[in-house]
Amino acid sequence: MGSGGLELPPGDPGHDGGSTGVPPGAVSLARPMEIGAELDWDAGAWNEVRTRAQRAGRAYIWLNLVEQRLRAVVAAVLRPIYEPVHADDWVVAAAGPAGQEWVQRAVAVREVSRRKGYLLDPADDNVLSFLTLPQLRELMVQHWPCFEPYYDDRRDVELALDELEVTRNVVSRNRALSEAVLAQAERASSRLLNILGAGSGAPSADRLPVDAVEDLVGDRYADVIGVHPDRVRLQRQIPAEDLFGGARRLDAIGIGLNLLVQNFSGRRLVRLAESGCRVRLLFLNPASSAVKRRERELGLKKGELSRAVETNILHMRRVRSRLRDPGAFEIHVFDETPRFMACLVDGDGSDGLAVVQSYLRRARGMEAPVLVLRGGGRAVVRHGQDSEHGLFETYRDEFESVWGDSRPVS
Repeated sequence: MGSGGLELPPGDPGHDGGSTGVPPGAVSLARPMEIGAELDWDAGAWNEVRTRAQRAGRAYIWLNLVEQRLRAVVAAVLRPIYEPVHADDWVVAAAGPAGQEWVQRAVAVREVSRRKGYLLDPADDNVLSFLTLPQLRELMVQHWPCFEPYYDDRRDVELALDELEVTRNVVSRNRALSEAVLAQAERASSRLLNILGAGSGAPSADRLPVDAVEDLVGDRYADVIGVHPDRVRLQRQIPAEDLFGGARRLDAIGIGLNLLVQNFSGRRLVRLAESGCRVRLLFLNPASSAVKRRERELGLKKGELSRAVETNILHMRRVRSRLRDPGAFEIHVFDETPRFMACLVDGDGSDGLAVVQSYLRRARGMEAPVLVLRGGGRAVVRHGQDSEHGLFETYRDEFESVWGDSRPVS
């Protein structure tokens, strides 16, 4: 090493790789065992990276939907203006002098992709497909007078895109995405898709919004959109007000229907029915032998469960008595062995939801696992097979069957 250079200290002569036999000035490398590096991941580390991957995957799907929608909007508005004059270079022309740097970069990436055969779909063989979300936003903002006839508030669009930029940077660099930022990104994406007029196929903002991931991979799980270990965890995510509020139709079957009766006040039920909601409630007959068997299964005192069911029925009768049209609020009892509890909300429409629990021998209803189902007649299509209906329709048909064999409560 020349004068003025920095010489590294020689290695320890007592170890392999030390100064013995090593030319002067050479750098000695410690073996991995000497460093003590731990290369294995334990269960906690694997759990952490899976969580990161799941969150990043969800965020990517939302960002992909938004980017595709914004790209379509930009093309629909700006292409008719620039293409007649500039032909295939209309995106370059639309970017103008202010966007020369990033649009030329997109052109270069497109050419490289062409040469290396990365373009698998002819529909993507255009400069617009190589613009990023911020660049699409720049085109929209730069030409806002062209978009103004279609959208009310430019600020709403920009605020939603600002919220998404944090998530986009995190996902593109494969950094950890917190649950709070993911939730913010999903809300911003859904709001932006609604602003951009994505139509009826966009993720909904109704009772329980259709999740983008559910919409894309839902056929793997029939129409099950949620699984909860017990009813407590269900109600943390979907409070009774969110589930039943504003319902047009409510059908419920179970032993005592505590999910509805004890979590949705009588006053709210009256208002719901007076607003036009059709209600049908099916309780297990408190005088039936099935109630006595259930009491023994749960280790309850004799008559304890039957009195609880009677109390719930009496409460619903009082609600019915306060209505102008009691015929729209029907209460029945059945004598069969109870197999499940189900509350079906708007089961005849496109936004139907159902909460379903099976009765377990040693678990009360509050402790049993819960399925949340998406209704609306959505067919599930398996690869290479005919379409088949999901679980929602199965439980709806089961309700109708038991209802047909039940007896009204006066």
